[in-house]
Amino acid sequence: MTAPVNRFKQKLKGSTMQYGCWVGLADSYAAEISAQAGFDWLLVDGEHAPNDLRSIMQQLQVIAASNSDAIVRLPVADTALIKQMLDAGAQSLLIPMVDSAEQAAAVVKATRYPPDGIRGVGSALARASHFNAIPDYLTTANQEICVIVQIESCAAIDALDDILAVEGIDGAFIGPADLAADMGFIDNAKAPEVMDVIENTLKKISASNVAAGILAMDKDFIARSEAAGATFIGVGVDVILFADAMRSLAKNPTMR
Repeated sequence: MTAPVNRFKQKLKGSTMQYGCWVGLADSYAAEISAQAGFDWLLVDGEHAPNDLRSIMQQLQVIAASNSDAIVRLPVADTALIKQMLDAGAQSLLIPMVDSAEQAAAVVKATRYPPDGIRGVGSALARASHFNAIPDYLTTANQEICVIVQIESCAAIDALDDILAVEGIDGAFIGPADLAADMGFIDNAKAPEVMDVIENTLKKISASNVAAGILAMDKDFIARSEAAGATFIGVGVDVILFADAMRSLAKNPTMR
């Protein structure tokens, strides 16, 4: 018996278009609603949402019962946090603010057991191994881990070729808001200068052996991202969807 097959990673390799949603409400009940909505993938956010290891694990548990695939975004590229999230059952990780090939290589090493990496061996305690019920977990886990690096700075754009060449990187995901801010266009990710960089970057990623992804939450942005080669796109954020719906109803309580 081997480690569970990572469906999301397989789809990335097959260039299958996948639409997802950010899950930032930091609650398993809300995550279950999102999981039943029918998205291809859900991103449990540990960077900007008030999540911790336990809350993320609980959300992974409810998402696992659905047809959506789970991705976990860590707050930082930390070896110990990566180990904990993998042991908790995450197989696909989005790592923010990766600005160099050295950083990307370190992230990959943190997700692999020796001799390919430095992930600590504690699978007997881990949800990932079904609590030691998967006899071949240690020898098969590496191939099912999906590593996505987030490209969201001018430094990352400059180092993109080297980052994409790092073995073990499965996806590169553009963060439009941070990239725009770093370029001097804070809160204006659709500035022509930013959009040019985004589209050129997506084209470069899609021309490599790495899948291209982005967060794009309106019809035009989604279409432009697809045309540039993005194959996994975040099309919404649960916090924004909930807040907008609540405000809209409060302003027009009878207009339903």
